[in-house]
Amino acid sequence: MYRILLLALCCWLAVPAAAQSKRIAVDPATIRVDWEVITNHHEGKAACLSAFTFTNTGKKALPASGWAFYFNFVRTIDPAAVTGGVQVRLVNGDLYKMSPATGFAGLAPGATLRVELVAGAWLVNQSDAPLGLFWVLDEQPEKAIAVKQYQVKPSTEPAQTMRSMADQLPLAGAAALYQQYAALSAAPVTAQPLIIPSPAVYQANPGSFFISPATTTIVYDSSFAVEAGYLANELSRVLGKKLPLSAQPVSSPAIELVKNEAGPEAYTLSVTPQGVRILAGSNAGIFYGIQSLKALLPPAAWSAPAVSVRVPCAAVQDQPRFGYRSFLLDVARHFQPKAQLLKTLDLLSFYKINVFHLHFSEDEGWRVEIPGLPELTQIGGRRGFPFDGNRQLPPSFGSGPDADHSRGSGFYSREDFVEILRYATERHIRVIPEIETPGHARAAIIAMKARYDRLLKEGKEAEAREFMLHDPADQSVYRSVQGWDDNVINVALPSTYRFLEKVVDGLRDMYREANAPLTQVHMGGDEVPAGVWERSPVCQALLQQGSALTTTDDLWYYYYGKVYTLLKERGLGLYGWEEAGMRKTRLDGRPHMIPNPDFANNSFQLDVWNNVLGWGAEDLAYRLANAGYQVVLSPVSNLYFDMAYQKAFDEPGYYWGGFADEYKPWSFIPFDYYRNSRTDVMGNPLDNSFYKGKDRLTDYGRKNTVGLQGLLWSETIISEQRMEYMILPKLMGLAERAWAADPAWATEPDPATAARLTATGWGQFTAMLGQRELPRLDHYAGGFHYRIPPPGLLAENGKVLANVQYKNLQVRYTTDGTEPTGKSRLYTGPVDNTGKLQFKAFNATGRSSRTVQPDTAGNGTQKRGF
Repeated sequence: MYRILLLALCCWLAVPAAAQSKRIAVDPATIRVDWEVITNHHEGKAACLSAFTFTNTGKKALPASGWAFYFNFVRTIDPAAVTGGVQVRLVNGDLYKMSPATGFAGLAPGATLRVELVAGAWLVNQSDAPLGLFWVLDEQPEKAIAVKQYQVKPSTEPAQTMRSMADQLPLAGAAALYQQYAALSAAPVTAQPLIIPSPAVYQANPGSFFISPATTTIVYDSSFAVEAGYLANELSRVLGKKLPLSAQPVSSPAIELVKNEAGPEAYTLSVTPQGVRILAGSNAGIFYGIQSLKALLPPAAWSAPAVSVRVPCAAVQDQPRFGYRSFLLDVARHFQPKAQLLKTLDLLSFYKINVFHLHFSEDEGWRVEIPGLPELTQIGGRRGFPFDGNRQLPPSFGSGPDADHSRGSGFYSREDFVEILRYATERHIRVIPEIETPGHARAAIIAMKARYDRLLKEGKEAEAREFMLHDPADQSVYRSVQGWDDNVINVALPSTYRFLEKVVDGLRDMYREANAPLTQVHMGGDEVPAGVWERSPVCQALLQQGSALTTTDDLWYYYYGKVYTLLKERGLGLYGWEEAGMRKTRLDGRPHMIPNPDFANNSFQLDVWNNVLGWGAEDLAYRLANAGYQVVLSPVSNLYFDMAYQKAFDEPGYYWGGFADEYKPWSFIPFDYYRNSRTDVMGNPLDNSFYKGKDRLTDYGRKNTVGLQGLLWSETIISEQRMEYMILPKLMGLAERAWAADPAWATEPDPATAARLTATGWGQFTAMLGQRELPRLDHYAGGFHYRIPPPGLLAENGKVLANVQYKNLQVRYTTDGTEPTGKSRLYTGPVDNTGKLQFKAFNATGRSSRTVQPDTAGNGTQKRGF
């Protein structure tokens, strides 16, 4: 009888899914999914092994066929090494499809299925986990069922946390954090200016001035009327009402905005018991003087309105080191609403950042409405299921199947964008739009394909071809770094340049309406993969026209020559990523990249990001500046804010370019970043000989180094809170290095003295963050979710000692293994090392850090696990 029943069951499992579905209403929502890292350095290779475990918690079996399971994953999976009776294939980008293979037996109620995956590289933190999981049944092919029960198992063993045998970087254990915090200088905050970024000259003086609506007037030169109104609005946030404004002198105490002959962004600020005077030769200078006045206010002033506010007396003379101080925000991978952008502009202006680089177009999204091209945002601004290019883009980076409730979808209307531009301009911030081309352009390509299909159906073939970005006959095979096989614009099509003209002209119209400056457009140039254009008939036809173009590599220079002319005709400068300024050649028979002389010395500006320590291009920024390009230093090593703060499973963010905490931007030395770049991305030490033969920055190159840029790429930025967590407090270090002159430690020739000065400077800067900046940001502009670092713990002699990085934090703990809350025991001294201790750091608003335990803290090292 048992054998008969078993035979019947096997026959039932072999029934096609359509037939099964008539008898069984499968509910994939009852399938619990778990995922874990098994090991890195799998089989001694640069590979990782991880596993899904599926548990059927329902009353119906998951059948042998008729279903598919989708997920986003940041690693390239080897389909031949998948176990568990299923098959996994790459759909496109980072989207994978798992489906039953021949012979799959189904998943009965209560049963589990383990599926192991081998992929390239390694898996270290939570951002490496598969995301955006959902099921699709053959019987309902238009419906996606999101996975509700999903858990990622934390990695704790060395085999799970070490990337390879070369990985010398320890986990950021609690014991290591304790030593790090203990080493911070105890210098009082009064040892440096009460303003970040540090002014050129700052003199603290005795006494205070009290600002009150009842007694204080804002007196302004007529050319500073807009800034006077801004100051009145800002002070109303701390005083409950606006100060009176006057364009004429008054006898009562005043905040005076005075015109002088200072440089473009320079200002002088004087606070005495009798009043405040800000002098500047420009509106930007007055504005930055206002920001410094705001910085002098007590941090608690922003928490609730008061009758008056005290300002300590001081004398400040100031001007920036670099005229280009930029922050890039990627809103294409994950969208951020307009309100968040306005709030971000308030933050940037407070720290005197004067450029907002808006990365609004990508493979995964187009976020700015362009009149006349509705598909760009109607289709290119949506991600979800089904994968219909005439409706939306596929899910990416865990955005999930629901296009209407996802950060994968969203765009700024024309009215929204004009408002953003006006808001930025009032705060003396230039918005640089980036049209990412010719690679990283899938959203635009798919949108224009949809436009083509729509108009072709209407019988409008000529109009349909007007803005095409792809060659339908192109059989080129390639795969981008992010996994796309169809994300590069065809540069031989005349319609490509009509498209760019349409977009640039649409943007110019919005800038004009907003009365916002537009002097350059960023045209991308990043990460075009090998293989593009090689089998495109229109590209090959262009190469055969007898011009200087001979290989597909030459199409790169053809494209940027055309784009350069397009922008120049509109009075605009060309801006791009470093590859836009490079030329492919050969050295000793091998491919070699050099600065392209065709575009040098032509006001061609480049963002240079690739200085990954150990990859070989550490000197690229200096080479390009020395060659005549205008260079914005945007190095991944120090200024990529999407890099995880530390090596810890619970820390979000990528780490391919290294881990980057708030120390990294603060310690960056723009004109000599070799000086304190002492370990590669794996934590291996680099001695001075490593930089032998690398180009150094010449005096000519220094003149071409126009500024610094912090960057937040948004693959892992799933919310406003995550965005603020990743940029704060890193942003303050960027502001300091972009505005202030080199500190003494950056130029001190004696290594021991330089190390001592660095430690003291970092201790003072950290004290400023903890005592003034972070408490202010609890409430400023509505409050920010800055990162709260976990406490350090030291277990010794049966006790546990705790400390914190910032003095505005307090530590709370539990002894029973539960998560500490704002009501848990307050740490006031050593705790008995018994029970299941859990510790967290809390700020004044009740937000907390991640949890740490002394029993897993170790000593900040890790043992080999392979």
